[in-house]
Amino acid sequence: MTNDSESQLPADAAEDAADDSAAHDAVPRAQLPELLHAAVAAVGGVERPGQARMAEAVADAVDHGEHLLVQAGTGTGKSLAYLVPALAHGDRVVVATATLALQRQLVERDLPRTVEALHPVLRRRPLFAMLKGRSNYLCLHRANEGTPSDEGEGLFDPVEAMGGPAGKLGQEVLRLREWADETETGDRDDMTPGVSDKAWAQLSVTSKECLGATRCAYGQECFAEKARERAKLADVVVTNHAMLAIDAIEGAPVLPEHGLLIVDEAHELVNRVTGAATAELTVGAVNRAVKRAARLANEKAVDALQAAAENYHGLMETAQPGRVEELPEYLAYAVTAIRDASRQVITSLGETRDKGLSDEDAVRKQAMAAAETLHETAERLLADSEYDVVWIERSDRFGLGTASLRVAPLSVSGLLREGLYKERSVVLTSATLKLGGDFNGVAASVGLPSDARLPDVRTPGDEPETGGFGDDPVPFWRGIDVGSPFKYPKQGILYVAKHLADPGRDPERPDMLDELAELIGAAGGRTLGLFSSMRGAQAAAEAMRERLDNRILLQGEDTLGELIREFASDATTCLFGTLSLWQGVDVPGSACQLVVMDRVPFPRPDDPLMSARQKDVEQRGGNGFMAVAATHAALLMAQGAGRLVRASDDRGVVAVLDPRVETKRYGGFFRSSMPEFWYTTDRNQVRRSLAAIDASAPPVRPVVRRG
Repeated sequence: MTNDSESQLPADAAEDAADDSAAHDAVPRAQLPELLHAAVAAVGGVERPGQARMAEAVADAVDHGEHLLVQAGTGTGKSLAYLVPALAHGDRVVVATATLALQRQLVERDLPRTVEALHPVLRRRPLFAMLKGRSNYLCLHRANEGTPSDEGEGLFDPVEAMGGPAGKLGQEVLRLREWADETETGDRDDMTPGVSDKAWAQLSVTSKECLGATRCAYGQECFAEKARERAKLADVVVTNHAMLAIDAIEGAPVLPEHGLLIVDEAHELVNRVTGAATAELTVGAVNRAVKRAARLANEKAVDALQAAAENYHGLMETAQPGRVEELPEYLAYAVTAIRDASRQVITSLGETRDKGLSDEDAVRKQAMAAAETLHETAERLLADSEYDVVWIERSDRFGLGTASLRVAPLSVSGLLREGLYKERSVVLTSATLKLGGDFNGVAASVGLPSDARLPDVRTPGDEPETGGFGDDPVPFWRGIDVGSPFKYPKQGILYVAKHLADPGRDPERPDMLDELAELIGAAGGRTLGLFSSMRGAQAAAEAMRERLDNRILLQGEDTLGELIREFASDATTCLFGTLSLWQGVDVPGSACQLVVMDRVPFPRPDDPLMSARQKDVEQRGGNGFMAVAATHAALLMAQGAGRLVRASDDRGVVAVLDPRVETKRYGGFFRSSMPEFWYTTDRNQVRRSLAAIDASAPPVRPVVRRG
């Protein structure tokens, strides 16, 4: 059996969780410092002033029915700063994170130790569980009964269909079936080594494809259902931003009732919610719906969908990428045909439901899910809503050059304000929430208006006259920056290469490459290169490999985890890459003493969604460039700069090879969004500093974390 890392439910769970409400008596506020001290000691940490301040602020927000934004720098220990007051308050708490790494840290390290440490004071052991979307869990029905075929021939054995046991996919499916008999959780992330997306898709289902626990022969054993039952008993439910988005904005109650919501890694919330609210109409999806409907739907309905699919395919072959402010008549006709034909298929499948074809329930359910998704997406595309952005996106994956229609919300702030803040206190926290030195920009993006902001420090009599929770509450909030235990001005330098030419759209920048080579030489390697595009990263890697003896690792040439391990193990090695490196790398120690950003990472000018959002701000009288493009770039730069100092003895340089951070009026906005490093534009000074840091650097420590 594998270890059940997903939840902690002792044998006496029924006694500890007497009812599903997970509500317990609150611990007196005066005992909060004692509880925090015990929890920090249990995880082997050190108490920080910022951690204590954050814990008090979280407790205040819950006590007064308010919302809270907390910027807590690296090393603060923010997870304990919100877990301790949450557990002390007694209500069920949901913690939503953006990354699996933080979810794992919470359920495998922080929560088990905190629960044991607080037990003597709480006089109970709070329960905790991890909850994910259904498709993250292996489906026992598919593992044992087979998979609905896309060829319209009922259930089939995916091992034989994928080349037999000798084929790679067939081997992965066999391994999944064996794992199904061993795992306690069925959670894909518990399987090591993992399997490909295609193999996992054969033995998992979406919520629409699921037969339902009462109709499925394996309902009592279902991994997804067990996870939900554990969540109902838990005092702390750890989930992801996508699940939170479904619960908050789609009106689907996938999370148990709770009195407090913690959104960690909150700088990612808008992107994750946008992703969850984005729909796509692809040629492949329409063709799959045709194949899945072929066996059970009537011939007329299937023929109509087939004709609509062929017409849409023809149009998409020549469609040009870009925003579509109004669907042209020919495209609207094609999408209407898909909508109407999928409606016919749905009706036909519903008529066959009660005709004694119980052995084909799985086939019908998958066909119905495909048709319903098509219908919903087509309806949304045809609605021509002022609140949505529609565009054509072309992908050249596998050399197919296929295009699709995509639709996403113009803004998610209204959706979040309506769905997130009415029922409970919400605490949003991250190391990067103050952009340009202020919370208002991020707060507005997550649905918290600036006119509902309360003083950062609570004083007697400053409570709002109206607020709390209900049908239309004002989401009053406070924003606090609890700082970082690191001494940024002494540990790091922010260097802007003012002498370089402004970067253009062409990634070829000879002066930038010269500067990069000199900086790497001065640092002795030890360089994390953060690039705004993959083309830029590739060009820089190629140039540095020709000029330098240092080993240059490039994202995409191996798994990200392996690249980070290699980078962390050799001080002379450099690692170049794009977005996932800006936000996802934690390499404390002397392996990373120079972080280079090739340019300000503005969104692409032709990005349909970002350009639409910028235009919308401008039409409402605002500064679209600062509100959208600059804010997007500042957030990435703040995250990127945060890769440098990960421990109290780390030292180094963040080098921005874009003079606009110094020469343009908006440059100060970017500088004030990053940690308070010592600032310079003196190229000679920064080279001397790098050489000195390199000369005094201790041996590389083999410590690598992600998150």
